[in-house]
Amino acid sequence: MRSAEALLLTPGAGGGADHRTLVGIEDALSDRLPVRRHDFAYRRAGRRAPPRAPSVAAELVGDLPQIAAEMGVSPDGLVIGGRSFGGRVCSMAVADGARAAGLVLLSYPLHPPDRPERLRTEHFPLIRVPCLFVSGTRDPFAAPDELSEHTESISGLVTLRFIDGARHDPNTIAARRAVVEHLGSWLDTLRG
Repeated sequence: MRSAEALLLTPGAGGGADHRTLVGIEDALSDRLPVRRHDFAYRRAGRRAPPRAPSVAAELVGDLPQIAAEMGVSPDGLVIGGRSFGGRVCSMAVADGARAAGLVLLSYPLHPPDRPERLRTEHFPLIRVPCLFVSGTRDPFAAPDELSEHTESISGLVTLRFIDGARHDPNTIAARRAVVEHLGSWLDTLRG
């Protein structure tokens, strides 16, 4: 298992790197390892709606070596992930061959709300790094039992953590604190 040397966080589809959950993670964990919040090109260009996830994943695959170099770590030491769409894109990038020490998938959008038949899991069998999924028990994008079932196809070690009563966006201080605590504890297992 690769050691976690730095953390890269990406936002959900409609949000930016300044999302309060990502800022809270950086504030809480930056004394333990370098943390960087990263907007995808469509957000940097001022657009709110993303292009299709595969094109954003391909962009990230190309950007990761430079991001790792700027953070002073090898790509193998970089844990990547993010909220919702951002986490999905990171997981697709790793499935496409991007090097990473692990994946952090916060509020993973397993399927659109009320559309459980439209799964976003086709790339899961290609993921071979440790993964942390943190999700609310009331998230309409993925119920706990759905995540438990579908993450079984991931080859890497999967850790599932659920925040009681939280929805897709952990919009309470207690829920955001729980995200940070779960992430911090998991990162400790990767820091050797």
